[in-house]
Formats: sequence, structure tokens, C-alpha cells
Amino acid sequence: MLSVIIATHNSERALVHTLAMLVSASVAGVVRDVVVADAGSSDETGQIADVAGCTLLVSGAPLATRLQEAAGAARSAWLLFLRPGAMLEATWIEEAARFITDAERRGGMEIAAVFRPQPLLGRSIAAQALTLLREAVRRVPDPEQGLIISRTFYESLGRHRLQAGDPEADLLRRIGRSRLARLRSGITPFDSD
Repeated sequence: MLSVIIATHNSERALVHTLAMLVSASVAGVVRDVVVADAGSSDETGQIADVAGCTLLVSGAPLATRLQEAAGAARSAWLLFLRPGAMLEATWIEEAARFITDAERRGGMEIAAVFRPQPLLGRSIAAQALTLLREAVRRVPDPEQGLIISRTFYESLGRHRLQAGDPEADLLRRIGRSRLARLRSGITPFDSD
């Protein structure tokens, strides 16, 4: 149902966390394949991706190009872009499957979804409140919130653009609020501490 795309660079520790989280989704049949678009890591990122059975694409190209190539190598009609180390709540599997099924049933392939940002545990209450406040007033989600998008919608938007300073944020802006669902399942970024 979904191809997961993760852009990496020296991300071995973070990648392990995300790949481990994806195992249950793979077993449930929601994740069909994982494509790792690596920027030529000097750590064990490539070996971790290989051992986990991911499709590994290594290139020194800019991020936008690596994400485009990874989307081209993905095998599913729906793409899930995640940052290395992203951790999703267990409810994401059922919610993502329902989102995709509903979009396909309505014929509304020009819709995408992001996950609810989840503050890092162990941070101060003020820092957690600040994360939630930013989400409430933010016009466009942060790329750390992941992105579920149909391949056809991704292509119609022109994919990740090379000229964009931040190609992931640029893609979210081009999708726009009216075509972007916010799922209830939370996503937590990787904490390297």
C-alpha cells in the first residue's frame, strides 16, 4: 500500500529507530517497501539499510534529486516521506490505511496527509507546550511531520524542486492547507541525546 522514502546522511542510529518502527506496518501489509536515499554516508547507514532489506540509492546529488530518484524507485502508488529517526505512534498504521482507502474511494487522489507533531518526552513542559503552540499557528506543517502522498499527486505537483532552498518544506507549501489532512497519530523526531 505504501512505499516509505527516507533521505539519509550519516544517519545510522536514527535509521535503526525508524526501520524498527516500520516492521509492524510491513507485517500488517501497509508498508510494501522502503527506499533509503543516502547522500554517501561514511558511517554504517548503508549497511543498516541493506540488512533491513531496503532499496538503497547512494548519490551525492542534492536532496531534491535524491528524493525524486527514491520516489521513482518506489513500488507503491502511495509514498510516505519520513525523516531518519522519526517515530510514529502505533495508531498510524490503521489511520494511514484508512486515509488511503478513503482517498481512493472518493477518487480524491489530490490530497495528502501529515502526522501530528509529538513533543519529545523528557523535555520541559514549556518546550512541549511550545511545540504544540507552533503546530497550532503554523500555516504549513514541518517536514518532520512526515508526508503521505499519492504518486500521481506528487508527480502533478512537479515532485521535489531543485531550486527550492528546502525542497521538503516547498512541497508542503505547494500542496497547501486545503489539500493536506492532519492525522491524529503523533510523530516524534529523533533525539540524538
